[in-house]
Amino acid sequence: MATAYASAIIPAPIDKVWQLVRDFNGLPVWHPGIASSEIEDGRSADSVGCVRSFHLKDGAHVREQLVSLDDTHHRLSYNFVKPAFPVTNYLAWIKLSPITSTGETFAEWGANFDEAPGDAGKYEEIVSTHVFAAGWKALAQHMST
Repeated sequence: MATAYASAIIPAPIDKVWQLVRDFNGLPVWHPGIASSEIEDGRSADSVGCVRSFHLKDGAHVREQLVSLDDTHHRLSYNFVKPAFPVTNYLAWIKLSPITSTGETFAEWGANFDEAPGDAGKYEEIVSTHVFAAGWKALAQHMST
């Protein structure tokens, strides 16, 4: 099983960061790799079980389902319905924690999934760097403006 992970300090209070991150349809607002997104079947973006259908800026189409959303603990999880790359058993999570000494937010984004034997480590690096770390970097910049 592969594990992708990235963490960052976001220069904003947890409630402001969570407001953006918890919006399951809000990736195009802050993630540089996402061109457009919509929630299927007219469901609410905070409804567990809803599916977001989005297009990456490179044209790839991805569908993900919201598995859990916890406003009290600032956590969510989701899985792939239609992945952008050949992995299986993908389950990702986001967790935010307050940095009480500075008023900033510690953000974590991780996923576990299976890669094909010939791809061992390939998608682990791509997801960690180009999806998760790139997303946190862009969100930190977005919150700074």
